[in-house]
Amino acid sequence: MPVTIRTIDIGADKPLDRQARGGADDHLNPALGLRAIRWCLAEPAMFVVQLRAILRAAAFGQIDLLIPMLAHVSEIKQTLQLIDRARAQLDAEGQVYGRVRLGAMIEVPAAAMMTNIFLKYFDFLSIGTNDLIQYTLAIDRVDESVSHLYDPWHPAILGLLSQVIKGATAQGKHVSVCGEMAGDVQFTALLLGLGLRNFSMHPTQIPAVKRQILRSNAAQLSAWSEQVLSSDDPHSVPPP
Repeated sequence: MPVTIRTIDIGADKPLDRQARGGADDHLNPALGLRAIRWCLAEPAMFVVQLRAILRAAAFGQIDLLIPMLAHVSEIKQTLQLIDRARAQLDAEGQVYGRVRLGAMIEVPAAAMMTNIFLKYFDFLSIGTNDLIQYTLAIDRVDESVSHLYDPWHPAILGLLSQVIKGATAQGKHVSVCGEMAGDVQFTALLLGLGLRNFSMHPTQIPAVKRQILRSNAAQLSAWSEQVLSSDDPHSVPPP
């Protein structure tokens, strides 16, 4: 079976300890700071070590290599250059490695709005709903003073999800959704209606989501999802 490996995704709610970061001071707003692919590109020597390891692992089975928090074409190109550097180093050393499929996390609104551009460079996409909601609504999801405004049903969120899913599907590219929405049964029908066929969730959530999927009629849900997308209050549109 294929294995998906996400490259180092530290920062914000996934910090390294101070010693590992070289004693750097904390950022004022870590969610908007040096995290995920930004940190990897700032530490290319470290990043290439991980890329080499993933490429070598791919000699033993199918690996899908997933890059988090991309937002710029320049970041995509730098990442691809470092992957090529890792391959070149392994070639020079005579190390055996395998082919990987390349994927991008869609966690930043800019990335969601650039779906067609991202699909020129990547074999698959994974929508990270937790961060996508946080960044789209400008809400720190761990800040209790504003956490009540964290709304997965917000029309802007659903519009971005629809745009990415339809864009990838139209080009025959694999797209999945991860984050809390993927394992929440109240969103299963809607995501199916939007065209999603790949869900990523904690194993304990699989049975409930599976039951919901088996009870669903995809054709009916497609028409209903369009009503949800056009509503000012999507949560109030009754399911079919």
